[in-house]
Amino acid sequence: MQCALACLPFAGGGASFFRAWKELPVDGVSIVPIQLPGREELFAETPHRDAVTAAGALADQVAELTAGYDRVALFGHSLGAVIAFEIGRRFDQNGDRRLRHLFVSGSPGPWSVRQDRATGLSDAEFVAKVEEFAGYQHEALADPDLREILLPPLRADVEMHENYRPPDDRPLGVPVTSLRGADDALVTQQEAEQWARATTADFRYLEVPGGHMYLAESAPALLRRLSALAH
Repeated sequence: MQCALACLPFAGGGASFFRAWKELPVDGVSIVPIQLPGREELFAETPHRDAVTAAGALADQVAELTAGYDRVALFGHSLGAVIAFEIGRRFDQNGDRRLRHLFVSGSPGPWSVRQDRATGLSDAEFVAKVEEFAGYQHEALADPDLREILLPPLRADVEMHENYRPPDDRPLGVPVTSLRGADDALVTQQEAEQWARATTADFRYLEVPGGHMYLAESAPALLRRLSALAH
């Protein structure tokens, strides 16, 4: 039985990152990329600046795009992890029992507070700090014209992530798997394991090769793991 894997992007990312996953030969899951406003085909829309508000709006989109599936899992990387968590809580509130698993990647637990921040910095300082966070340089941000286009949604995403606070301490009732690149310099193992508090069901911590953006390098192996756990 296929499980819909709804994928939420990292800060500045769009659904196109996960659309490439749809072409990978992995059985058991159907990739459902979720697009946030302010990027790609939704470029003209105003980006969200609050993760809880964003999840409330996106939960309906996830429910609609996965309507044909009896089983749903959520995957989110970095910013996407906290949005996926909040969407999972909306599934609970709405009585949608199809949610079977939450995969959170490259993120401290939802009740942690980030001390090192990029919000409010000048453009040059902001870009440098974001690249420090991500562990790689985004070539498009070096182009002045592209930077002008990309910075507003990226700033909104970073603000949304840095200011995120769960509205309460209510955990999910479905299994949670926290994934982290073994060489991630932004998120420690201890921080990734904080997600154990986010569920009353099974919790698993998985370490995979690579840094903070490991998922850009090892998608086939990652999807095989996700498929096995989603069932």
